[in-house]
Amino acid sequence: MAKNLTTGPSSASPSALSRIARLVRHRWVEGRLQQALPPDLLERITRRVAASERRHTGQIRICAEGGLPTSYLWRGASARERAVTLFGKLRVWDTEHNNGVLIYLLLAEQAIEIVADRGLSRTVPPETWRTLVAHMGEAFRAGRYEDGLTQALAEVSALLAARFPAGTGEDGTVAGGHNELPDAPVLAGDALLKE
Repeated sequence: MAKNLTTGPSSASPSALSRIARLVRHRWVEGRLQQALPPDLLERITRRVAASERRHTGQIRICAEGGLPTSYLWRGASARERAVTLFGKLRVWDTEHNNGVLIYLLLAEQAIEIVADRGLSRTVPPETWRTLVAHMGEAFRAGRYEDGLTQALAEVSALLAARFPAGTGEDGTVAGGHNELPDAPVLAGDALLKE
């Protein structure tokens, strides 16, 4: 379940002129991705994802792009379509308990998409996801990307910990599931995101 902050392209076939305008906007915003998510912020988010995953057996991936790939823009594809594709490419769907979550940001359209695997999505009402995305959107519109991502990560972690809690080891310590996916956010330009 996901929510887009802005209305995406209409379902009607976009004209060539609107496709070109969208392409220009997306290419222009691509350069802002590094400003919005600098390396030190990515390191902090990576540590927060790792800490979160010690509390539950779920897997969380964060992915951000300044703009969509040209092929998506030309055919009028949405941020949701890209997020679902990346959910597969990043293997978020392929976790032991089917409880992976992708948090996807598309800066050019101020779109946020959350794609949760079936193990989690069947237990979380759609309104919960909409509320989470609304909180993120408020922070992002104000340029507070770290706040938005930290809050989203905390809320997704709470959902996973409530439904898929970490086990307890023989010595009584909390032991999360094994780390099935990398914790670092994936950004546009990463080889994993190639069309």
